[in-house]
Amino acid sequence: MEKSHKRLSLSERIIIETLLKENKSKTYIAIQLNRSTSSVSREVKKWVMKPSDKYCAELAHWYATEANKNKRNQDKINTYPRLKIFVYRGLLKGTTPELIAGQIKIKHPNDPIMTISHEAIYQHIYRHRQSILGKKLIKLLPYHHHKRRDKRKFNKNRIRIKDQVSIDNRPEHIQLREEAGHWEGDLMIGIGQKSAIATVVERKTRYTFIMQISNRKSKTVTHEFAKSLNTLPKHIRKSMTYDNGLEMANHKWLTNQTGMDIYFAHPYSSWERGTNENTNGLIRRFFPKGTDFNKITFKQLKQAEHNLNDRPRKVLGFKTPNEMMQIELNKIKYQNLEKNLTFN
Repeated sequence: MEKSHKRLSLSERIIIETLLKENKSKTYIAIQLNRSTSSVSREVKKWVMKPSDKYCAELAHWYATEANKNKRNQDKINTYPRLKIFVYRGLLKGTTPELIAGQIKIKHPNDPIMTISHEAIYQHIYRHRQSILGKKLIKLLPYHHHKRRDKRKFNKNRIRIKDQVSIDNRPEHIQLREEAGHWEGDLMIGIGQKSAIATVVERKTRYTFIMQISNRKSKTVTHEFAKSLNTLPKHIRKSMTYDNGLEMANHKWLTNQTGMDIYFAHPYSSWERGTNENTNGLIRRFFPKGTDFNKITFKQLKQAEHNLNDRPRKVLGFKTPNEMMQIELNKIKYQNLEKNLTFN
């Protein structure tokens, strides 16, 4: 006799994913599957808590299969379903393990179960890299290498960039976004790591520059940063926070050219440059993963830059970065005008 509460099959989950994409209701989906609405609702709510969340049939099925196995020596992610759902939901959104690890600390500060390092997430993903689930998870990573690169011991304590100043020494007021002029920068890498573009975004106004670079050499990258940033007045050029990429080895030259202090984030801590990470995600809408930036024209980059800077942002009170930047540019004009009126 067939069980009355049979678990959902992969084919049923595929139907759920398909009908959700067609904006069908959970009741409608339940009728098509000859299931109760509550069963479908529980399945969907496990993964989709807000409109930006996605339901993936394959990932949901392999998660359910693994969860029902009585495995020994499970890692933390497999041990705690709540943690596993949080991590997998983040991966489905295209969030990096570094950002997932940072977000979970903020959202669950006092929950010992809901804490995980980015390294533990990577180990979980690559633990069974030959399995169907392993391959699926690897494809969700920004750089889905089949194998992880070995961490060489001689690199552990090696200082790669001379005279770099840690973000730990960055003035605390920069974190508050109360004044303009503090930027975050990065490179976006193209397919096969054979091409790249440079991006820099202002923390308060979200004003963004997208720069074409012919190569990833430090002199090339810092020259393009200086060229773009120097189009703005000095009071909009105060500091830049960057990661530990060698393209910023020429940071002292950049400081001399722009007057900006350069701070370096901790390794594998991309959330410390969250504004830039989020902006790069928006840029990916124009240039998806797998793009060869050598084939993207300067005009295309500037069109994407214009669209981003002319796009209303909720975080800006629905103003655009262009409007916010103009407000900051006008401040110095008003200050100079007040000084002149006082002097006269």
